[in-house]
Amino acid sequence: MEPADGSSLSFSVEGSPSPAPVPSTMSIDRLLPALLECFGIILCGYIAGRANIITSTQAKGLGNFVSKFALPALLFKNMVLLDFGNVIWPFLWGILVAKVSVFCIVCVLTFIVSSPDSRYSKAGLFSIFATQSNDFALGYPIVEALYQSTYPEYLQYIYLVAPVSLMLLNPIGFALCEIQKFKNQENQQQRKLLIVGHVVLQVLKNPIVFMVIVGIIAHFALHQRIPAFMAEFIDGLANSFGGAALFYLGLTMVGQLRRLTRSTVVTLILLITAKLLIMPLICKDMVDLLDTTNNTTNHSSLSDFAFLYGVFPTAPSVAIYAVYYNTELEVVTSGMVISTFLSAPIMYVSAWLLTIHLMDPHCLMNSLETVSFNMSIVSLVALLWTVAVMFLSKKFKRLPHMFTVNLFLAQLLSCFGMILWNFMVKEDNFIAQIFTFTLLSVSLYSSFMWPGLIALSIVLMKKYEDLRGAPGALVIAGWGIPSLVTSILLIFGEKRSDAIDSSFFYGKLQIICTTVVVSFSILLGGGSLVCLSRGSWGQDEQNQERNVSSEAAQDQATVVEPDTRTLIEAGNGEGEGECLRCACAAATPMPDMIISTNMNNTPTSCSGQCENCCESKDCLLAQMDELQQVADRQVVRHVLLCLLLIVFLLANFSSSLWLLYNHLHGRLYLELQFFCAIANYGQGFISFALFGLDKHFILLPLKRLYSRWFGKKKKEEPEPDLPDDIRMTCLQFTKYHKQQCFHDIVKKRRCGVRTMLDCFRGCELVDWLQQVGLAQDRGEAVLYGTRLQQGRVLQHIKQEYSFEDSQLHYYFTT
Repeated sequence: MEPADGSSLSFSVEGSPSPAPVPSTMSIDRLLPALLECFGIILCGYIAGRANIITSTQAKGLGNFVSKFALPALLFKNMVLLDFGNVIWPFLWGILVAKVSVFCIVCVLTFIVSSPDSRYSKAGLFSIFATQSNDFALGYPIVEALYQSTYPEYLQYIYLVAPVSLMLLNPIGFALCEIQKFKNQENQQQRKLLIVGHVVLQVLKNPIVFMVIVGIIAHFALHQRIPAFMAEFIDGLANSFGGAALFYLGLTMVGQLRRLTRSTVVTLILLITAKLLIMPLICKDMVDLLDTTNNTTNHSSLSDFAFLYGVFPTAPSVAIYAVYYNTELEVVTSGMVISTFLSAPIMYVSAWLLTIHLMDPHCLMNSLETVSFNMSIVSLVALLWTVAVMFLSKKFKRLPHMFTVNLFLAQLLSCFGMILWNFMVKEDNFIAQIFTFTLLSVSLYSSFMWPGLIALSIVLMKKYEDLRGAPGALVIAGWGIPSLVTSILLIFGEKRSDAIDSSFFYGKLQIICTTVVVSFSILLGGGSLVCLSRGSWGQDEQNQERNVSSEAAQDQATVVEPDTRTLIEAGNGEGEGECLRCACAAATPMPDMIISTNMNNTPTSCSGQCENCCESKDCLLAQMDELQQVADRQVVRHVLLCLLLIVFLLANFSSSLWLLYNHLHGRLYLELQFFCAIANYGQGFISFALFGLDKHFILLPLKRLYSRWFGKKKKEEPEPDLPDDIRMTCLQFTKYHKQQCFHDIVKKRRCGVRTMLDCFRGCELVDWLQQVGLAQDRGEAVLYGTRLQQGRVLQHIKQEYSFEDSQLHYYFTT
């Protein structure tokens, strides 16, 4: 098999790399100007929207012109002029199979992990997100820049692939969304027979689909020629599409990242991984399998084109679908923005690697080792800091922090091993090389194992309150399995004398071992996260039932005695290690500390003076908030850590499979190897970001120190001018709604032994804002509450948290 790009570089698993100069099939010179053109116009649109030069209402008019006039004209023109004789149909079938595969994978996984009340709409919308690319506005200029001078016939594939996706996959997604609407409506019998007809009508009403059908009919009726009397008209509309579409894309990005919340981060990472990592790899593999032509250069260029096509970001029209069905708007809009800007460097690096004429493979492998070495040094510092924070804060004694520390130690040792390997590989000392390889192999395999084991431990802690011997068994598995695999390599493996990269030190046996370990961890971690997700929405339903009964008890104004303090104090000191376990288990919620107006011993009210009454470290409400936030944060942090590392494991799994099934490897494999090196030895950055900046050990002391030094100076300075939208929101709420809101949701809650506080929960304000019509959904209500907090209309009782849709306590300022 020839290299994937048909150019000079090829790597052999069993032998040494050998160069073979072959002309490039791309024109890289025009790629950077094309990227600057596309993203420059997008930036202009974003600036116009951000500066309110073009309002959102005006942007809708531009969007209607682009989608209903310019794009249909462009499609009609190209369908008429399309030359079906030059189409390589295996390429189209390969892209189609890849899209169907990704669509089914995303759909099935969403069905498994989503709650029953929204699984159909999420499955349909997320599947469309992962498969519908921005082919015309962003993809076509990139393909034109790369292939216009070498393979101009590739441009027509854009017009063939996109409509097939719109006509085949999108209707399935629309049908799932319609089924969800049908299930959510009370009068279901009247709509049951209309779902199929409604979906078919929506597809036919789509101007893109309609004009593709009309264009194919005109292709045969007009014999591939547009009549002269309408050619100029069609050209005028078609030529207006490019700049207008990119400008509109920039307009649609304004304010979208504000919708991103912590709860949507996990979903967003999975969708972007499916779109920008899994999709291009499957596209390339499917074209390699289905294209059986004898022309190896054309075959490799088609394979490269399939990979680049898979990297195209999500189309903005998916956001329109999300608005229409009122489903996951935060995820779709934020994902559209992030995927668009992440795709640019991926496309540029991929195209750059594919167009290099000649490069010494040994030089490339040395560059790969240099990248690993540099990443290891920087990551080592971040990991040392993170481990020190974990030990100084005594979190290493708790679960699952105990397993996380083992992961950090494995990452730290792997970085140290890579630093040693960079020096030992140049020395002719066999014993030193074996020792360094053993250290590097055990620690690297252990870092592969721990994401799956940590995810499993969270599931076990959620199900069982007492893990008993499970922690010890997991620790043994986390270090024992890597040691066993390394021993097998040392005993049965055959060392390669020409190995530079530690991944090839024992040749094919090492690649097989890596594949087995990585696939086991992916299956274990992925399955555990699925179980955790399915258990979370089941537990949410139970918690809602408990909240209903809890609110009924609150209406009776239950008196909470000072003994309740012990409930919170149990979470401090050494006992704080159980907070995550209590949060994961279906524990009984803490009783709300509401004070009855008929109490014999009336506590002292601190209404309007909460800053004074909550300065104490013994504030019960503040400790309740802290317990909840600590539990929530730890679950989210560990799940996010496992998820990101599993994404890195997918890259390692793809690299290992590539090595096993291809003896010669091109530059796309080299790009994957660079990504794996950064992922394997740069994990310290993720660990540092999630666990190295401990709030109570680092951030809060710095915040208190900053407040002590600069707090008085700030009080003497005049208040800064607030933005107009925040000022108007606060003025409207204070003048027309604050009194009624205070009456409806504010209650007296015990703050100390003899003090009480007029406060409310964040989720209660969110519910109230929706009830009175100030917010259409919970996300909009959170934004409204955030503006009130920025305008100092409301504050957290300890001023430590921003406004959230949660059980955190807030008060209205005076």
